[in-house]
Amino acid sequence: MPVRPASRTTKPPEPLEIHLSALDLHRAGRAVLRGVNWRLGSGERWLVTGENGAGKTQLLKIVAGDVWPDPTDRPVRRYHLGGEVHAEPAEVRDAIAWLGPERQDRYERYGWNFTALQVVGTGLHRTDIPMQPLGIAEQAHCRALLRRAGILRLASRGFLTLSYGERRLVLLARAIAWRASLLLLDEVATGLDVLNRRRLFRLLASPQLRGVGWVCTAHRREDAPPTANRLLWLREGSVHYAGPLQAKALKKVFGAAAADHTRRKKLPRTGARVQGRVLVELQRASVWIDGHRILGDVNVAIRKGECWIVHGGNGSGKSTLLRTLYGDFGVAQGGTIRRAGIAPGVPLEDFRARTGLIAPHLQTGYPRHHTVLDTVVSGLHSSIGLNFPATPAELRRARASLRQFDLLPLADRTLAGISYGQMRRVLFARAAVLRPRLLLMDEPFTGLAPAIRADLLARLEAWIRRGVTVVLATHYHSEWPKQASHELLLTRGRVRHAGTIRK
Repeated sequence: MPVRPASRTTKPPEPLEIHLSALDLHRAGRAVLRGVNWRLGSGERWLVTGENGAGKTQLLKIVAGDVWPDPTDRPVRRYHLGGEVHAEPAEVRDAIAWLGPERQDRYERYGWNFTALQVVGTGLHRTDIPMQPLGIAEQAHCRALLRRAGILRLASRGFLTLSYGERRLVLLARAIAWRASLLLLDEVATGLDVLNRRRLFRLLASPQLRGVGWVCTAHRREDAPPTANRLLWLREGSVHYAGPLQAKALKKVFGAAAADHTRRKKLPRTGARVQGRVLVELQRASVWIDGHRILGDVNVAIRKGECWIVHGGNGSGKSTLLRTLYGDFGVAQGGTIRRAGIAPGVPLEDFRARTGLIAPHLQTGYPRHHTVLDTVVSGLHSSIGLNFPATPAELRRARASLRQFDLLPLADRTLAGISYGQMRRVLFARAAVLRPRLLLMDEPFTGLAPAIRADLLARLEAWIRRGVTVVLATHYHSEWPKQASHELLLTRGRVRHAGTIRK
């Protein structure tokens, strides 16, 4: 078996410079980017930030060649690689590696459940899926990358059995295996716990990436790689600042998030409230997926009016727990799950009709041609997509929910025409349209700019005050609602603590 790709692992990448000039982009008749001028020097490490819809992801896609800018009579993109100048991104595609939520979602959308080792190997071969077996030297190199990422134990696991954060680290190892001159990292730290975020930052600063440039988008100060040395700040599709990363500019960019976190720490928590009836309960619940036990002997009872925080590291089982409560996964023999009002013979849909859900897999699962309005209407049916045209009453409720979240102007847009952060807000409207009694939220504030995150957290707290029961999984303590009453701490699928929040 030839080991051509493995031999490339010791060869330094060629210097790559990219020049963008007077670049415009319109999507569905709307200006996304306006007059962008940007020069990416070889080996530079850029932090890109801006509000949701500012054009960050679309800009990275233009650099990668996945999106074409508005036509013009002169080149707006120039790539300097290996002493040659290229106007077409296809001519330098192998020099650029891409990693972001959309790239990760493809595995779920297409059912690509290859092992973590195979996924990293596709970086060596520069393919989307495995096209040939890995040679011995190639396997050793891929295992070394997984070891550096701290996830060698996952090498033989199917990609779709991994947690959201674990998948992200596997794909980062794949991007490093690509041996690109430039890494495009869209919200790469999103969904990572503190330990894995540190591992990510160490990888980005590692000798394996010496001479490699990267561009990383982020909405949070803690998600910004400390080794970034340049800052691009976008506002409404235009460049507000591009240059050296200065502490003053960084403080201004992330000031809203810091101020909100400071404000929240000073507010007292209400603690546990008067207990109501049990809405959903797990007893000795174990959940297996593709032959792997994800949850083991979980005991927890969620009562009316409580606000539970589910936390733990990547791979601890948080998403699986919420999806089990919702009914996506069953409990293994020997355990039980009980839901209020759902006796034998009563369909699970009766429970879902009063239970809102916000989760990453919903964002992945919706076809991109669906409109925002239809997506919210589908919340009334607890479905992905619609089997029948919406009724006038359903459309009225959906529009009212969109108006509540300041999304009504997006109603007729397709999901492909909105940003990742805007889609997350659409999922809030989809959950709210049900007027739920129980709200299950899996990392609901992912990919949101500070101001929008603070606004949605305030809305969540208003729901809790009105008596909505909440189960919220998050990696960030700043996202705990003031009314949080209980916590569930998971470690590798087992409960370390379940009860009232410890002071």
